[in-house]
Amino acid sequence: MTFGFASSSAASLSSSTASASRVLEPAEWAAASIPLLRNPREVVSGLHARHHPRPSTAIVAVLDPDERLCASASFTRRAAPADGWMFRNALLSQLRRVIPHDLRRRTPVRTAVLLYCREGDTRWTEEDGAWMWGLRDACTLHGLRCGAYITLTHDGWQVLGEGRGGRRPHAHSAPEPLATADAPPPVPRTGGPVSEVLRRAAAR
Repeated sequence: MTFGFASSSAASLSSSTASASRVLEPAEWAAASIPLLRNPREVVSGLHARHHPRPSTAIVAVLDPDERLCASASFTRRAAPADGWMFRNALLSQLRRVIPHDLRRRTPVRTAVLLYCREGDTRWTEEDGAWMWGLRDACTLHGLRCGAYITLTHDGWQVLGEGRGGRRPHAHSAPEPLATADAPPPVPRTGGPVSEVLRRAAAR
């Protein structure tokens, strides 16, 4: 019996072909019916304020049906060729760390979105395509809907495939403070002559 081995050139070609298949082109992403964010600026600003991303930082966030943030995690992309399979594994690891899976649900309820801070402009790159592939696959394996992929560059933020974006925040901007809408109302002041008059009136 004879065993043969593929030549190094053939193996390299096979590897590059497999890697290329783990990239989503913009047309494929647009055809995937990714749910639109109702308020992408609010989502981007909130994640930017929480995680203070710098270039090569990825933020994966899980939103409930009302687009409220359930959980989020950030990590730095390792210096290696863009590979959707590796990105999928990194995203899945972060999701498993911050939120239980929804695999028992017949239909996904929560949605995962990905914000990636990088150098360059807002145009699609092969690295973006690898992140898209990784996000879609990680969502499937964690029982989530695949949501928006957002890039954060020096020019601002951009929801790829939707044409929506803005100039702030951008890859090098200082994070804005988190909104204080959930803070309890201030306790009313007591004491003083007006307060005493009201107290006596209430006692009558």
